[in-house]
Amino acid sequence: MELVVKHFSELTAEELFHIYKLRVSVFVVEQTCPYQEVDDFDRSAYHVWLQDENKIVAYARVLPPGMAFKEAGIGRVIAVKRRKGLGTQIVQAAIETAVSKLGANSVTLEAQVYARGLYDKLGFVATSEEFLEDNIPHIQMKLTI
Repeated sequence: MELVVKHFSELTAEELFHIYKLRVSVFVVEQTCPYQEVDDFDRSAYHVWLQDENKIVAYARVLPPGMAFKEAGIGRVIAVKRRKGLGTQIVQAAIETAVSKLGANSVTLEAQVYARGLYDKLGFVATSEEFLEDNIPHIQMKLTI
């Protein structure tokens, strides 16, 4: 298993294709949630993924402070195989990327409520009540590093 961290400007067309294909398959198709999944934040983001045999098995994007949140942000977290520890690994890698590439001392994200336990275990704390985003329950969470 290999960890890859690249700024948008460093991605190859092939890498970007596979990232978008995975994100749309999960966040639009699987979750039956039609929304603009590919957005302008991608251009400023670091894209972090674990690959095994040249296939993405986990992914997250890391946003600079001031984009989605006052602090650095993590989003679009995907683990292709669930309950295998890949979610934890990719979130930890995203946190490390926020620290090393952006100098972050805190990270904010909006977690789907069903996945809140993953973020709780990593030290994130809720900073909002539950809310609906695209008809999916979410909660904002923050990690102070």
